[in-house]
Amino acid sequence: MQAKKVGKIIWGQDGTIWGGFLFRFGSHGECAVYDFEEVKANGGRETQPFASFTLDKAEIINPHSNSVSFGNEYYAQGDEFPLLYSNIYNNYAREENPLKGVTLVYRLQREGNLFTSTLIQWIEVTFTENTELWKSVECADIRPYGNFAIDKEKGVYYAFTMRDQTQTTRYFAFALPKLADGVADEKLNVKKVLLTEKDIKEYFDCPYHRFIQGACLHGGKIYSVEGFSNDAKNKPALRVIDLRDKREALYVDFAEADMTVEPEFIEFYEGVCYYADGHGNVYALDF
Repeated sequence: MQAKKVGKIIWGQDGTIWGGFLFRFGSHGECAVYDFEEVKANGGRETQPFASFTLDKAEIINPHSNSVSFGNEYYAQGDEFPLLYSNIYNNYAREENPLKGVTLVYRLQREGNLFTSTLIQWIEVTFTENTELWKSVECADIRPYGNFAIDKEKGVYYAFTMRDQTQTTRYFAFALPKLADGVADEKLNVKKVLLTEKDIKEYFDCPYHRFIQGACLHGGKIYSVEGFSNDAKNKPALRVIDLRDKREALYVDFAEADMTVEPEFIEFYEGVCYYADGHGNVYALDF
């Protein structure tokens, strides 16, 4: 793999790129919006966002935005952006009912430089306590509450989780819920889609992903970055999962390219794979 630094943005979690805009999310639902061409044209120097917003109901839900992606469905005809998906992942700081296996779906709107979001759907894996399917019997890490990636073309929602006891990561495939799916939740004024064991289309195991971070799906493969610190147990790395063959097709040790900061952001845009670490250094990757 070759990596070329193309820009710098603020620190944060995952993000996504759509229509020339780069969206960089923080750990509490905050988002900075960039003109991506400006980011790339700035010679590697830090670019300032031209807009910002916070995900709807973030003060109630505290979304971590560990993985963020646009889908393939629009809330209304004429909307500029398709539905935006952002997972909660490690909302374990909640004293009561920490949220596990939850992805939130938003309508994103823009007027000039003003962006607003509206929470419209809640997708939840309901079997996160099932030790045969999802959770390890003895879970050493309190954070494996699930990540996700979306196959926009085929309409598939992939949820995956670290299984500490078996040292594997398990991938589950579900039909991507439609906007009209779900049961109304009066408290949050959204529709809740509850994914059960019966909704699983298939599942398979891959080598263990340590501290799963951002993820995206491109060309039938899931690109999942991982790592927390630059030590032997939590190395910054990328895993590419081939969904057709249900196997790990590529493992990249970022330290070999002198990239040792916590990985966060991974995305394809106009055929190029872009990666950003937790400090905001943005790279174009060539495999």
